[in-house]
Amino acid sequence: MGLYICGSTVYGPPHIGHGRFSLVYDVLRRYLEYSGIVVDHVSNVTDIDDKISLGERGAPTAGGDRGSVRGRMVGRDGTLGCLLPTQVPHATAFIEEMVELVAGLVARDCAYETVDGVYFAVATVDDYGLLAHQSLASLRSGARVEVNENKRSPLDFALWKKAKPAEPWWASPWGPDGPAGTQSALSCR
Repeated sequence: MGLYICGSTVYGPPHIGHGRFSLVYDVLRRYLEYSGIVVDHVSNVTDIDDKISLGERGAPTAGGDRGSVRGRMVGRDGTLGCLLPTQVPHATAFIEEMVELVAGLVARDCAYETVDGVYFAVATVDDYGLLAHQSLASLRSGARVEVNENKRSPLDFALWKKAKPAEPWWASPWGPDGPAGTQSALSCR
C-alpha cells in the first residue's frame, strides 16, 4: 500500500505540530504492517517556500542553494521513535517535473499566467470541493488567502510564483521563478 504524507515545510525548527502528524501516520503505518500489508511510506520535504528563501538567503540564485535547509528535518521522525519513511523526496529535486506538470495544465487551459505567477483555475474541476463537502459557490473569497486582483477567480491558487528579489529561482517558460510551495495540481476538464 502506498502511504503519501505531505511532509514538513522546513523554514524553522521542528515543533509539536510536526510531531503530531509524524505520530499519527506512524500508528497507521504500524497497524497496516501488523496486518500484513507492505507499506511504501513516502513523506516529502517542501524545501521551496518564501519563508525559507527570505529568512535564510541573500541574492537569488538559479536553483537556490538548499543544503542547510534540506537536512534540517531529516531524522526528526526517528528522534520521536517513529519509523522513518521509506522515501523522503525533496521538492527541489523535482523542479523539472513540476515545470512540465504546470506547462501541461496551462496547455489544457486548467491554469493561466498572470503578472505574479501561474494559477490553477478551480472552475475547471467539476467536483472541486467534493472532499470537503463544499461547492465552489459556498466558498468565500479572502477567507484563507488575501484576494488577488490578478486572478480570474479569488479561489484560484498559485502553482508557480514569479521570483522576487532575494528568492531562489529556476528557469521556466514563465521566466525565472519558482514553484508555489506545497500546492498540488488537480484533475481538470
